[in-house]
Amino acid sequence: QVQLVESGGGLVQAGGSLRLSCSASGGSFSSYAMGWFRRTSGKEREFVAAISRTGNRFYADSVKGRFTIYRHNTRITVYLQMNSAKPEDMAVYYCAARVGSNDNYITTSTGYDYWGQGTQVTVSS
Repeated sequence: QVQLVESGGGLVQAGGSLRLSCSASGGSFSSYAMGWFRRTSGKEREFVAAISRTGNRFYADSVKGRFTIYRHNTRITVYLQMNSAKPEDMAVYYCAARVGSNDNYITTSTGYDYWGQGTQVTVSS
């Protein structure tokens, strides 16, 4: 059983930066694709970014050029560096792990097997 714990959320001013972390325990971290999703009140959970086992990166159009996902397999942690924050980035951010061996569903929430509890990001304008 894989357990994921997010941290790093908080308050950031518009235009500012924040780094989210997701630490994993259990399972084989290096064999998982890892993703970040977010949800705002009344909306479906949406894809933000993902990184495959081999390091391929995927981004939602809304964050491309501003957010960076990267992983540190030795530290069994995946990060989401958020730059140039916008008010519309305010959400609960979730980390997820995908066991599957291909990238076909890496940008969809249904493609993931394990989820963290989420961390709140608030952007002040």
